[in-house]
Amino acid sequence: MTELLKPTDDGLDRAAALLRSGGLVAMPTETVYGLAGDAADDRAVAAIYAAKGRPSFNPLIVHVADPDLVGRLVRVSAEAAALIEAFWPGPLTLVLPLREAAPVSPLVTAGLPTLAVRMPAHPVARSLLTAFGGGLAAPSANPSGRVSPVTAAHVMAGLAGRIDAVLDGGECGVGLESTIVGFDGDAPVILRDGGVTAEDLASVMGETPRRRGATGRIDAPGQLASHYAPSGQVRIGVTAPEPGETYLGFGPVTCDLNLSETGDLAEAAANLFRHFHTLDAQGSERIAVAPVPDHGLGRAINDRLRRAAAPRQA
Repeated sequence: MTELLKPTDDGLDRAAALLRSGGLVAMPTETVYGLAGDAADDRAVAAIYAAKGRPSFNPLIVHVADPDLVGRLVRVSAEAAALIEAFWPGPLTLVLPLREAAPVSPLVTAGLPTLAVRMPAHPVARSLLTAFGGGLAAPSANPSGRVSPVTAAHVMAGLAGRIDAVLDGGECGVGLESTIVGFDGDAPVILRDGGVTAEDLASVMGETPRRRGATGRIDAPGQLASHYAPSGQVRIGVTAPEPGETYLGFGPVTCDLNLSETGDLAEAAANLFRHFHTLDAQGSERIAVAPVPDHGLGRAINDRLRRAAAPRQA
């Protein structure tokens, strides 16, 4: 049985106790729900991969609430410190050099010399991290490759019976995973678009960070070609849906569901995974998605749409 916990003192204490015993607890963040386990416990981290069916070569993000813990986990450059100061807590993950004595299972990094770290802004996530007292490895709380969950009900639909508990903190506000930034020397590199836009980063760094080109290797979370996919086949950039397709619109168009009737990218980001879950529940087998502008949060939306439309991995 998977327990459904309320974000009360008792619920947080129960969730923290489960985590200390090596259990798995789905927790809300401002982006999506994460499947949390003790980042220092090999068995807990292995259980995360098993529960999700996630490939072991795909590294995990470690979530923290204590700024002092970050320095024990990774080496923080001046450039990284500037981004931390500007965007933490919030939807930004940094990939930084792992310290040799860091209290992190090697399964978390998938053998890489770097670690992805984030400080979430969601008050329930922060309360749980504080109650637990350490770092929590927490990829999205869904079966690998499927649509990320933005409500506790989404988590239960995908992982009930595979994990110990879900801490229900309501609906996630951002609705897309965090932006991931790594470094090439001192230069920041966007490894995945997300809740912090390139324009946001440029306002701190003085210039827009470049994006990593296709390399064929996995060196950060969220880089699988096929990911975030609903059950139905997805076709993107569609202005005229074909007969039999469910049309997911954007802006003032006639459609079955609309990411944002007013063309608001923040609203569209918050609605994307919610609407994918609705289409799954409706049994939509063919999904056509209207074009979304490729700027600001639109870049992150289009990234998720391209991965949802990519050929499915066996």
